[in-house]
Amino acid sequence: MAYSDFTLRDIKEKLGLTLQEREPLFVDLSSVQYSPHLAETLKYNVPLALAMSTEKARSELIVTPVLVEILKMLPQQISFFSGIEFNIDKSQGLNGICDYIISLSSEQLELDAPAITIVEAKNDNIKIGYAQCIAEMYAASLYNAAKQKPLRNIYGVVTTGSLWNFLKLHEQTVHIDRDEYHISNIGIILSIFMTIIDESSHAA
Repeated sequence: MAYSDFTLRDIKEKLGLTLQEREPLFVDLSSVQYSPHLAETLKYNVPLALAMSTEKARSELIVTPVLVEILKMLPQQISFFSGIEFNIDKSQGLNGICDYIISLSSEQLELDAPAITIVEAKNDNIKIGYAQCIAEMYAASLYNAAKQKPLRNIYGVVTTGSLWNFLKLHEQTVHIDRDEYHISNIGIILSIFMTIIDESSHAA
């Protein structure tokens, strides 16, 4: 078993987590300024990625540029890893490849604790990615605890590139944002990432 094998039933029965999806996770956020380079990149890349209609295209052409923009906005504060093995506990199925992990460390050569956000890119259905993302979030909480750098919350994102949906793991409850954010609202999406990173920085 691996992250990609998890179902929502497994999340509840094997990991003992509860799911909640009644409320928005982020309110009263203001759009943040982003670079003209990202604006131009998305203007060209989004239609191209959607026309290709593959997870790889959406990841490379939309998700990666957004995460690189976050790195530029927060120099020497975070790092992100793409396609990294994250083998935490094979006995629980908490092993496999994560699309992206954001770490609260500037160290880019090797994943350092704490891992704060997991990003899963899916082709055209966000809900399909929930179970895998939650399993990876749970693994990140175990990873941080083992490194003696636990965080109060671990965040996850499931995205099709065009739509972004955020999740929060707090203790044994997973809160799924009832709102989805379209890539046309990239300033708000970036604002959410800034909020998550700021919260995690103060909690570390």
